[in-house]
Amino acid sequence: MESLTQFQQIVGENVAQFVQELDEDYLAPALSLLIAANDRGNRIHITGIGKPSHVAQYGASLMSSIAVPTYFLDGTEAVHGSCGQLRAGDVVICISNSGETMEMRATVTAIANNGCKVIGISRSPDSWLARHADVHLTVRVDQEGGPMNRAPISSVLLENIVLQALSVRLQAHYGLTPQEYVRHHPGGTLGRLRPEEQEAGHG
Repeated sequence: MESLTQFQQIVGENVAQFVQELDEDYLAPALSLLIAANDRGNRIHITGIGKPSHVAQYGASLMSSIAVPTYFLDGTEAVHGSCGQLRAGDVVICISNSGETMEMRATVTAIANNGCKVIGISRSPDSWLARHADVHLTVRVDQEGGPMNRAPISSVLLENIVLQALSVRLQAHYGLTPQEYVRHHPGGTLGRLRPEEQEAGHG
């Protein structure tokens, strides 16, 4: 029970504080790179190694659903041929909790050598990733919320929130309509227009 209470308190405080402090100044440099790449026909990719790779897959799916073509770049396979999905001028969002791992360094170096811009997400503005990224978004977590404070818990949630916030701003920037969303997402409940949206579409 004590560990559950600790988890609730730490994770709740981390998420609440981070969301409260999110602002346009924090997101603006990354948004500028993403919008510029998308507008000129380049693509966006998201990568990570370990737990961040799952965050990257979700982020790529989320952004693609709002009509901003985004692709998952496998952080391990990138140095074994998957950088072939990159084109000069693309933007790659790289997620790494520490921003220091050797595998991530190799991936980021390969990305840069293929002429792409890098948006880094890590917990320290002084990390290797922060120093080598074109834009860096700091996601600071001192306590993850688990008994050992090792397994990524809060950090994963905050990394997701960063990608979600970027997707919300991109959706607003491009003025995506419900009709356009449904066209890209025809399956499931999300693929159905609400009555008021149907009326708006005929207006």
